Amino acid sequence: MLFLDLDRFKLVNDSMGHRTGDQLLIAIARRLDRIRRAGDTVARLGGDEFAFLVEGLDDPASAGRLADRVQRELAQPFGIAGQEVFTSASIGISLRGASDQRPEDLLRDADTAMYRAKAEGIARQAVFDVTMHDEAVAALQLQNDLRRAVDRGELRVRYQPIVALQSARIVGFEALVRWQHRQRGLVGPQEFIPLAEETGVIGVVGRWVLAESCREMRALQRLRPRGPGLSLAVNLSGRQVLQPDLVEQIADILQATGLDPRLLRLELTESVLVENEAAASRCLHRLRQLGLRIAIDDFGTGYSSLSYLHRMPIDLLKIDASFVQTMATDEKNRRIVETILALGKNLGVEVIAEGVETAQQAQVLTRLGCDYVQGYLFSEAVDLDAAARLVESEAPFAPAALRLPA
Repeated sequence: MLFLDLDRFKLVNDSMGHRTGDQLLIAIARRLDRIRRAGDTVARLGGDEFAFLVEGLDDPASAGRLADRVQRELAQPFGIAGQEVFTSASIGISLRGASDQRPEDLLRDADTAMYRAKAEGIARQAVFDVTMHDEAVAALQLQNDLRRAVDRGELRVRYQPIVALQSARIVGFEALVRWQHRQRGLVGPQEFIPLAEETGVIGVVGRWVLAESCREMRALQRLRPRGPGLSLAVNLSGRQVLQPDLVEQIADILQATGLDPRLLRLELTESVLVENEAAASRCLHRLRQLGLRIAIDDFGTGYSSLSYLHRMPIDLLKIDASFVQTMATDEKNRRIVETILALGKNLGVEVIAEGVETAQQAQVLTRLGCDYVQGYLFSEAVDLDAAARLVESEAPFAPAALRLPA
């Protein structure tokens, strides 16, 4: 069984219209029918998905050659409505196993393999193995558990200090969510945040993180009643930006917790701004009206176009850790860091360097004129009690290690 899913078919519908998309599906079906041998079956399952049931193939190599042929056929341009249209497909392959295997299991396994192929890029193919099914079952269980994590009280907020480089003192914290699963223990954000995005649970998770961190930040701010207030940085996902009531949610949380909106910074990646530009622009301008500040996270790793910097209300740029951690040994990355710092100065926005792990990195950033940093050199993300101890100590971080050579 070959399970085909067309790559980026939505772009055809969005750019050329659904009528053209329908004509492309018909043309693809005709090409697949030309490949089909007597006794084989080709079917459109729905949307842009097709299944190819092939008799007489019992080894992965033969199935792989057939998948290669399908991809070569689909790679040739289609003449639709007087235009050339190009497409490709991700293909999952499943082979019949036990004699009592149900037909629906064969289709399910091919579908599972297709998702593995799609995760590896476009025009890829993958052959099903049992570990894929186990992973799919585990992912489904994790998804179900994530939906209940907030109600079960399994989510935690951890705080990583943001430090003024010259004084080595804390000026704020970034809130980072962690999941303490009751059976699996600590589940890393790199595992459950993409799942939350994919399933839409990120809306519930994001709202909880914002409310909890705003409430706890008020407690930290009371420990330092004098001087500038501690700021709070919270990440905002693309799904959250598209929520029509996001601004109202945040306004309600600020009112309920009493956090000064000027001390709240929302962080978005470049991809969120570019891929959802119109919605993101509307959302950010409304958030700015609340008095919040907006930061671009992982700056320099997403898109080369900087045009959004003057169209959207951006207050701060965060230099990605991948540049910071290699700038002492990689001249190109050092120049990238230097360029971002100069860009921030010219635009009148602040810059924070992430991922600072060594005194050498801190010293280079000091020479380049960076004002704010965060990273393991100062502290990992800690719980509220540990964050409170850092605030109460009022002591600078390792001043001797950060002092520049004479």
